[in-house]
Amino acid sequence: MAAIKKVVLAYSGGLDTSVILKWLGDNYHCEVVTFTADIGQGEEVEPAREKALKLGIKKENIFIEDLREEFIRDFVFPMFRANTIYEGEYLLGTSIARPLIAKRLVEIAQKVGADAIAHGATGKGNDQMRFEIGAYALNPDIKVIAPWREWDLNSREKLLSYAESAGIPIEKKANKSPYSMDANLLHISYEGQILEDPNVEPEEDMWRWSVSPMNAPNEPESISITFEKGDGVAINGERLSPAAFWGKLNELGGKHGIGRLDLVENRYVGM
Repeated sequence: MAAIKKVVLAYSGGLDTSVILKWLGDNYHCEVVTFTADIGQGEEVEPAREKALKLGIKKENIFIEDLREEFIRDFVFPMFRANTIYEGEYLLGTSIARPLIAKRLVEIAQKVGADAIAHGATGKGNDQMRFEIGAYALNPDIKVIAPWREWDLNSREKLLSYAESAGIPIEKKANKSPYSMDANLLHISYEGQILEDPNVEPEEDMWRWSVSPMNAPNEPESISITFEKGDGVAINGERLSPAAFWGKLNELGGKHGIGRLDLVENRYVGM
């Protein structure tokens, strides 16, 4: 392993990044700093602090930040002004959050004097490119550690075995989705399991934020949106912050069965 003194890890507190946290110390013998971002994923991020503390991370090396306003204002709004849709149908809901996370990883690395950042993206998807190109654009000299491209923990069974041997507590959530999910204030995506078969439609109980159009109100609801310089600033005359504006639209759209999309993704690596 390269000589790394300190690394900033994008940390969610879940199984993968908790294993990565311990693995970095075991294999790089370096100090680990954790960064957890609230971008509107709908889950509490504060528990990540307690998990990091239990895994031996110093209090001053734990960063948890609410980035919802910056996410919508500086990333989502400009993307919508540009009508940025990949290959005509892919809406970049996950993609647009990664440059923001990469930006904060690099900024925190500079603040704490770290010489590397680390992420939990797998070696087969697009996220690894999004994190790393974003980081290198801001600091070409930063070292990026991608454990999924280095280790042999290539199955959930191996991850669980490593976690058990390392004393990493594993929470078993009730009603846990069988799908791989990614959520933020802009969207929520699902993949895996039956969704891998294009002949099978999603199960109705998969959807978290929207009702089926079959169960939506029969009466339409009209709303008025006020724009300034291309960005929405008010709904029905009520002026809202960027994050609150987006959250209100999510609520209204979900209520009326708006916003569901089923597609086959074309990955950067050729899959």
